[in-house]
Amino acid sequence: MIDWIDGQPYSPQFGDVYFSRASGIDETLHVFIEGNRLAERFAALAPGATFVIGETGFGTGLNFLCAWQVFEEQAHPEARLHFVSTEILPLPAGDLARALALWPQLSTLARHVLDQWDELPCGWQRFVFDGGRITLTLLVGDARATLPQVDGLIDAWFLDGFAPSKNPELWTPELMLAISARSRTGTTCATYSSAGEVRRALQAAGFRIEKAAGFGPKREMLRGVCERPASPSYRAPWLCRPPTASPRDAIVIGAGLAGTAAAASLAARGVDVCLIERHAELAPEASGNAQGVLYAKFSPHDTALTRLLVAGMQFSVREIARRLTEDGREWSRCGVLQLAHDAAESRRQGELAPQGWPPTFLRLVDRAEASRIAGVAVETGGLFLERAGWVHPPSLCAAFTRHPRIRVQVRREALQIDRLPSGRWRVSGAGGWNEEAALVVIAAAADARAFAAAAHLPTHVIRGQITYLTRNETSGRLATVLCGEGYVAPARDGVHCVGATFGIRDTGVDLRAEDHRENLDLLRGLSPALAAAFPDEERHAGRAALRCMAPDYLPIAGPLTDAGAFAARYARLSKDATTRFDGTAPWLDGLFVSVAHGSRGLSTAPIAGELIAAQALGEPLPVAQSVAEALSPSRFLARGLKRATRRG
Repeated sequence: MIDWIDGQPYSPQFGDVYFSRASGIDETLHVFIEGNRLAERFAALAPGATFVIGETGFGTGLNFLCAWQVFEEQAHPEARLHFVSTEILPLPAGDLARALALWPQLSTLARHVLDQWDELPCGWQRFVFDGGRITLTLLVGDARATLPQVDGLIDAWFLDGFAPSKNPELWTPELMLAISARSRTGTTCATYSSAGEVRRALQAAGFRIEKAAGFGPKREMLRGVCERPASPSYRAPWLCRPPTASPRDAIVIGAGLAGTAAAASLAARGVDVCLIERHAELAPEASGNAQGVLYAKFSPHDTALTRLLVAGMQFSVREIARRLTEDGREWSRCGVLQLAHDAAESRRQGELAPQGWPPTFLRLVDRAEASRIAGVAVETGGLFLERAGWVHPPSLCAAFTRHPRIRVQVRREALQIDRLPSGRWRVSGAGGWNEEAALVVIAAAADARAFAAAAHLPTHVIRGQITYLTRNETSGRLATVLCGEGYVAPARDGVHCVGATFGIRDTGVDLRAEDHRENLDLLRGLSPALAAAFPDEERHAGRAALRCMAPDYLPIAGPLTDAGAFAARYARLSKDATTRFDGTAPWLDGLFVSVAHGSRGLSTAPIAGELIAAQALGEPLPVAQSVAEALSPSRFLARGLKRATRRG
């Protein structure tokens, strides 16, 4: 909550103003833009370069918008700006709009932010603006927990929390060390504060600090340069980033959600992408259903999967909204109602609901409210995700490929990936075709294992069949997606999608009457009243496809290592699982994978594409470091060696 005093925002929690009463813009320009010499540094950026700003305290977003405006004026059109900021209490959309309205000169940029702003749950929130030229990664939560999880290096810091006397948690020596550990030699910092404890904490963290003239009534401010970046905490080499080579071209194998999302993220960063698909069209397999649900089953516990789903679902909603038309054909933000279909699910939802989620993101509803929201009678209450909905996945895949740097090649089955003496990769297939690039992303679901470099990935397939039902008078009242043990969505083009079956290791894609019956049973479990509205028929239309899953139910997204060299280099893990190793992992430089998105691909594939692009080009990641580690393809190789320790 904030108060408004004389038309300006004030934080009653911290007892401080959000910006100078004299002039917020002038203060930002003096302290942070000039204090970090950003105008001249932006002007010196080469085409394709990315400049990264880190900030403590996003507040009203004024600093971000000012940096964006100066970047737009000074930087090369092909340079990019990445802004990483922390915020423990994001402003509600109405208060943010009111604050930004104070600066009409920033109104155009502010509108871009407001168009994507919503009530934000804790965790990593990624925003993309200006076709990918401007990226905002907002870390919602306590900076003492979020900043140490940033995986990426910062070029300039805006230290802009509330005053040290009001908000000491943002100025501790420990936090300054975390800032230093994410700095380069030469990274700059600036702050309006001249407090002695701030200066000493920065100096102890390796910054050379000087005083400068402050803004307005403040006599002094601090600015500095990092001369001795703090050493980061130990990480296993296979969980660190591979060397960054700034690739200018890439090949992506597979044109489903994972592949097209990865292609879009790379193209937005100036990479020329050849997207290869063995079928005649995009999204031919698991991504080809008529409707997909933005589905995320969160845990009441702080797991890597929940953190991924929070970041991924929010990012997907933003990407869908800026790429597709909300017309009931391409997508619909109609909400998703997760019904408490049994006692265990009811307990899980009861544990989840009180954890401080923004109500428009997730809230618990009883049976009466659930029925009102749904537009049809349901038997239980559940969780309502108001900002979620359904998407036509082929439309999203097509939208991801609409970029001048993406070249789509259909009817080309990739059979082999070879490393050339030059260090580049060659992908070849039947008929003698081949493509070469510095970077390859394998997004071929379970078929990724056909390539030697990914053969060790322990993926398996799950058959899923959906049933199509023609809308009728009763079903036409369905206003939101219903989820439980199955799902049903409001009709698209007069047809509802109901599903989906779950056939573990079943590789058949034929339509089966028994699977249609199973889907109709799932529909009865969601809403007996809705199911009763459909006449019994012996034959139904539908579609069957294969999902790809990993044993731990997490996607596999990131750089690949040489499995044989990994086993040899880290054999000691089989005797002592706590062994620490120096040096880098045996990376297959420039070879990445994005698979095993299962039934959650709409929520995980787009953020996985961002993750891979950021890893490949050396940018801050769109998820917490611990989440990226949990998705690492090398996790299975390490676990295999460590299991030998336990057996011994």
